[in-house]
Amino acid sequence: MNQSAAIPAAPAVATRRIRFSFAKMMVFAVLGVLIVTQLYPLLWLLLYSFKTNEEILSGNFFALPSQWQWSNYSAAIESGNYWKYLSNSLLVTSVTMVGVILLASLTAFAISRFRWKYGQLVLLIFLLGMMIPLQGTLLPLMIMFSNVDILNTHLSLILPYIAFQTPIAVFILSGFMKSIPHEIEESAIMDGAGVFRIFRSIMLPVSVPPIMTVCILTFINIWNEYILAATFISSERLKTLPFGVNSFVSQYSVNYGAIGAFLVLGALPVIVAYFLLAEKITKGMVAGAVKG
Repeated sequence: MNQSAAIPAAPAVATRRIRFSFAKMMVFAVLGVLIVTQLYPLLWLLLYSFKTNEEILSGNFFALPSQWQWSNYSAAIESGNYWKYLSNSLLVTSVTMVGVILLASLTAFAISRFRWKYGQLVLLIFLLGMMIPLQGTLLPLMIMFSNVDILNTHLSLILPYIAFQTPIAVFILSGFMKSIPHEIEESAIMDGAGVFRIFRSIMLPVSVPPIMTVCILTFINIWNEYILAATFISSERLKTLPFGVNSFVSQYSVNYGAIGAFLVLGALPVIVAYFLLAEKITKGMVAGAVKG
């Protein structure tokens, strides 16, 4: 037997290596461009927060500060009422996340694990909710909340936040729960477990990755939301973090450096949460895309 025929020719191997290296270089180039485009605004904002008004208005965005203005951060915390706005944002966001997880997980459990006539219709209704623009609901919600006397309360933010974040949460959780084998439930039923016991003791622990994804997506969307908060909240003590920027804008002057510092402080919780949960978020998004 001629063994040389089974060995690929050297030029063919070299050609495959060149193609593989070129493909890898293209992937790294695209990833590098994405990293730069994502990190550049954060780096620019960080430099912005340490500059004086004169340096900012000079238009030289790439220059380092001539003298690092740490006073911008003290002004952001003190004059911007940072801690008060932060506590309000944490309260609203935390309650919203709990409400979204509870409502979405129960709905996804009913849609994906039960056989009932209107299951797919309910899922379609929730998916249609993803297409409703936030701005189109401002006037109806304001009239509704005024009639029930909950305007200018945190409840007027929490309720619409839950409503707008639940559809995507149902989509992610139902996709994951459909992939869970039904034999797990059958074994639990044989052991005498009821529906809520199966949901609490089996479905929720197994669904931790997509639940973490829903949590971080809800956190990011609610943390930066301004339109509803500006419309429904007028009391200074109830305002959320995005309102702090207005503290540095007066009739005759604007403290741009303090605004930059306030934005950096406002973005820190989101950045920290994402880095701590990045792996779980990725796993949850992949798991939620599985169709059983």
